[in-house]
Amino acid sequence: MRDIGSRHKWRDVNAVETEFLTADEIDNLAIRAGTLTQKEREIINYHIVATIKMLEHLPWPKHLTKVPEYAGGHHERMDGKGYPKGLTREQMSVQARMMGIADIFEALTARDRPYKQGMKLSQAMGIMAKFKQGGHIDPDLFDVFVKQGVYRRYAEQFLDPVQIDAVDEAALTG
Repeated sequence: MRDIGSRHKWRDVNAVETEFLTADEIDNLAIRAGTLTQKEREIINYHIVATIKMLEHLPWPKHLTKVPEYAGGHHERMDGKGYPKGLTREQMSVQARMMGIADIFEALTARDRPYKQGMKLSQAMGIMAKFKQGGHIDPDLFDVFVKQGVYRRYAEQFLDPVQIDAVDEAALTG
């Protein structure tokens, strides 16, 4: 696509020869998943680096000194392909791994985002089950999240009733 976009030319309405696709069009067409270009994704991802830096400079009481690690680890992945540090499951605390699950679930089901509607419970949980299988989230903690009904209690308290539908828990944890 990049080759076609930059190698081929066409004449615009003013008969001016120009590239078939602009650099921005190529970047947008090259998006593999989601709607963000690589440059836009890097800008979005910086929020966690800024969060960690900010939290690390706060004078936490002794019992809260791990807050920056817990908050900062919520975009890491069990397979080490997350950010900002590329940590693996073994390098992360249980709390940071659980924050990752909570963050994803909330993002999928949130109904207050101007750019999307909150997903139905079954759809969000299906996506999370795929994340479990793909090394994105902690499989053991996800099973606890499901078997203990954490997702269901959250849904009953915070989701719109139309989002709450049947979830096949056996398929998620099997």
